[in-house]
Amino acid sequence: MKNKKMLGNTILMFTAAIWGMGFAWQRLGMEDIGPITFTAAREILSAVFIGIMAVIINITGKRKKRIRSGPFYSDGQESAGVTSSSRSAGERRINTIRGGICCGVFLVSATLFQQIGIVYTSAGKAGFITAMYMLFVPIVGFILFRMRQSWTVWLAVLLGIVGMYFLCVNEALYLTKGDALMLVCALLYSGHILCCDHFVKKAEPISMSAIQFVTASVLSLMLAFMFEVPQASQIRSAILPILYCGFVSGGMGYTLQIVGQKYADPTPASLIMSLEAVFAVLGGVLMLGERMSLREGAGCIIMFVAIILVQLPTSIPRQE
Repeated sequence: MKNKKMLGNTILMFTAAIWGMGFAWQRLGMEDIGPITFTAAREILSAVFIGIMAVIINITGKRKKRIRSGPFYSDGQESAGVTSSSRSAGERRINTIRGGICCGVFLVSATLFQQIGIVYTSAGKAGFITAMYMLFVPIVGFILFRMRQSWTVWLAVLLGIVGMYFLCVNEALYLTKGDALMLVCALLYSGHILCCDHFVKKAEPISMSAIQFVTASVLSLMLAFMFEVPQASQIRSAILPILYCGFVSGGMGYTLQIVGQKYADPTPASLIMSLEAVFAVLGGVLMLGERMSLREGAGCIIMFVAIILVQLPTSIPRQE
């Protein structure tokens, strides 16, 4: 058991590193291509990766089910059970499609704001502001669904606001354009998480993930042709960042998250994945030569404490 938990934690640490380093690759990609075209290209690659995974898993699952069941449906009771099972499977398919489309809309909206915003801010700041979705989730959950929260959550929210002030607000007391876009991105990611949480319990997770990436691909591709002029030469110039963000950060990252969380406990899992923000700073320093001021560094530390605090176990039971 301990070995499995260690394996899960290691996989999630690797996932956090993949996602965190992705911010630097996203910024590198903006040297040769428009943000919407970049987003469309990476979403298409992620859709292909997850789509292949979904097909393989579904085929394997059906084969195992066929072997276990065998041809023994003979009496009326078993037939009734089959009918009930078929109805349940039909509802699950409908929820998988609905959840995939809903999550895809949130995902592409958040990714577009993030990709446009990263043009105007550093990879490190982008990582920490994006991580604020962990603070927005309990706030949005309380406002929309009256989910009760402990005092530690509200303390984390307060610390997050203070940290954001030090990190993003300049002496003239306003957010820069890039930081504001990243803040909207974090809010949309919180909507994505709540949407996933609502549908994943009554849907097929891998298939739903594949549908969300297909939805994100279609929408971002439409927007790219509406507001930009996608060209093959641009994609060739930004091919390495696109490949990383599409296959590695998108396809591989989401797959590793599912595998890692299968073996890890929820609280350590979320704490490990919050290290994505730290890896974003490291990526900016190592790949882009970025540097933070003392004020911005203090903001990062405060926000990181808030991100960890909001994930600590509480005594308030989760409301269904």
